[in-house]
Amino acid sequence: MRACEEARDEVVALSRSGRSGVAVDLRDPEAAAAAVSEAAPEVVYHLAGQASVAAAWRAPRETLAANLETTLNLLEAVRAGAPGARVVAVGSGEAYGPPSTLPVGEDAALNPQNPYAVSKAAADLLAAMYAGAHGLDVVRARPFNHAGPGQSDEFVVATLTRQVAEGLLRGEDPIPVVTGSPEPRRDFTDVRDVVRAYRLLGSRAAPAGPYNVCSGVAVSVAELMRTLARVADREVAHSVDPARVRAHDVMEVRGDATRLREATGWEPEIALETTLADAVAWWRDELSG
Repeated sequence: MRACEEARDEVVALSRSGRSGVAVDLRDPEAAAAAVSEAAPEVVYHLAGQASVAAAWRAPRETLAANLETTLNLLEAVRAGAPGARVVAVGSGEAYGPPSTLPVGEDAALNPQNPYAVSKAAADLLAAMYAGAHGLDVVRARPFNHAGPGQSDEFVVATLTRQVAEGLLRGEDPIPVVTGSPEPRRDFTDVRDVVRAYRLLGSRAAPAGPYNVCSGVAVSVAELMRTLARVADREVAHSVDPARVRAHDVMEVRGDATRLREATGWEPEIALETTLADAVAWWRDELSG
């Protein structure tokens, strides 16, 4: 929302709490329809839902309801009240599951392996069906791991940067940091670059269809730790908590954003070291405020 406001777009934000806009429970089809009709949008960015894999394992039914019902109700609301709007339906690279080849392109089969990924794959397919059956102008963004200031510490980069920020505030050297397995490699993109991709997709620069949003570079937790030590200018005392190690973890995931780049000219602009430094600074402010 901030990026849209900074670009001087007229923004109507729909959120369940209403803290950042209009209070609407998108699980209520009538409320969703009324809100969309009232807003009469030109572009809809659909990011509502439950975004944590760990939380999805704890509450699979609630995750499926949150992510699939909200998508259905929003698409129906757009079909009835704003059929000419472009819809940017934000899914997840998790929907691909364990990659059979690297990097993962949009033509790879969806093979979700956890409740969150199932919910996002289902919502992606639903959005594609509304485009085909009802003629809605839908682009489906499939972001891989993203990170940056403001992210919940349920996510890997956020929990690492929070621990480093806590250590800096305590004056520790070395700073103790606890993780799961340090070896799996993931494709991280700064959230600000991800948002820029969404806006380009919303501008109708790209034809309808699916688009990966990713850096194309895989980085391990061990590499993140080394970069964080440089960012903090401290030694990092890394330890592995067996309870955080995932059974049967996929060793490497990275995506191919060629389709997005060719359609819009998008490229990641923010270096991973900058992402980590900004996230540490944000946590320091958050924890000391």
